[in-house]
Amino acid sequence: MFFDRWREILETLWRHRLRTSLTALSVAWGIFMLVILLGAGSGLQNQIEYEFRDDALNSVWIRPGRTSQPFEGYRVGRRIRYDNDDFDAIRERIGNVEHMTGRVYIRGSALVSYGDRSSTFSTRAVHPGHLHLENTIITDGRFLNVLDLRDRRKVAVIGRKVAEYLFGTEQPIGEWLSIGEVRFRVVGVFDDTGSEGEQRMIYVPITTAQVAYGAGERQDQIMFTIGDATEAEALETADEVRELLAGRKRFAPNDVRAARVSTPIAEVGRIRALFGAIRAFVWVVGIGTIIAGIVGVSNIMMISVRERTKEFGVRKAIGATPYAIVSTVVQEALLLTSAAGYVGMLAGVAVLELVDRYVPENDFLRDPQVDIGIAISATIVLVIAGVLAGFFPALRAARVPPVVALRDE
Repeated sequence: MFFDRWREILETLWRHRLRTSLTALSVAWGIFMLVILLGAGSGLQNQIEYEFRDDALNSVWIRPGRTSQPFEGYRVGRRIRYDNDDFDAIRERIGNVEHMTGRVYIRGSALVSYGDRSSTFSTRAVHPGHLHLENTIITDGRFLNVLDLRDRRKVAVIGRKVAEYLFGTEQPIGEWLSIGEVRFRVVGVFDDTGSEGEQRMIYVPITTAQVAYGAGERQDQIMFTIGDATEAEALETADEVRELLAGRKRFAPNDVRAARVSTPIAEVGRIRALFGAIRAFVWVVGIGTIIAGIVGVSNIMMISVRERTKEFGVRKAIGATPYAIVSTVVQEALLLTSAAGYVGMLAGVAVLELVDRYVPENDFLRDPQVDIGIAISATIVLVIAGVLAGFFPALRAARVPPVVALRDE
């Protein structure tokens, strides 16, 4: 009886190949699109968060800007610059500063040479605290220290790519290289988990660069960490810094363009909130696609049951029970929707795996994956909907008296 029942179901599906194919396609497409949409949203979010891997999330970054509001007689558009006194004021007045550094960018003198080899590399003049602001990993030698700053030593810490290009297989520690017209002794080599550009950096003491390259007291950027801070604490600290600098540089405390103060943890929080909205939109689109599949299944099952009304009358006339008729239709719907849903889910996961494996690294998607539990749950919901779509029309048909069913046109 069991094998006869399933053989009959398969024969029925085969006899109506077009209808079966359309039903299966609507089910598989709904699950497939949901998996693809969820995977793409996950990949986009992973890529955005990956961009912050190189920076300490509990840090505050202060960049120069221009005033956008008149204040105490000063004109709009006035350039705001920072110096050593501003650096010291922040360190002394902001109570939760942990590690701190300033930056001076060496411009116009970035040609770096050693022996007969030379190239242009980005050079940053920093404090020792810079080691903790970015994911800088010392692989040989050491980083800058307070003695380097105090004595204005001509020392440099070079990135892995710089060491490979200039020194090849030679040991760079202790060797002298030239940055512009100034010679520096290499005291350390570092690696970085960021982009390749971060591995092509050179760090020198900020006090040395201010003298050697005529930067005076200028600092192009100020950064510091604030311990295990929450997003709210980081934003509060950023506001304190802006208010402090407003008093020192004479601009409106609410002029965010005058002192561009930001914190990565707040940026990540905003991005996560944005992706929360994107995920909700993806679910709306995905659920809409599934509902379209459910409607398609329902319509096709209703047509199928309607076409078989006379068949059901014959079955009842020769002794078939309503349960036998209904169970046949339900099993047919169960087989069709579960098989199609499973194929759609596998196809979606396979496409995501192919994208992850063969699409080159890019700025849009990283590790596009989908929670398989969510995909399975959506498939189960669609299967249940398909079963119910077949159950109710079959139940109505099974209740029709055989004589009436046989007269059906």
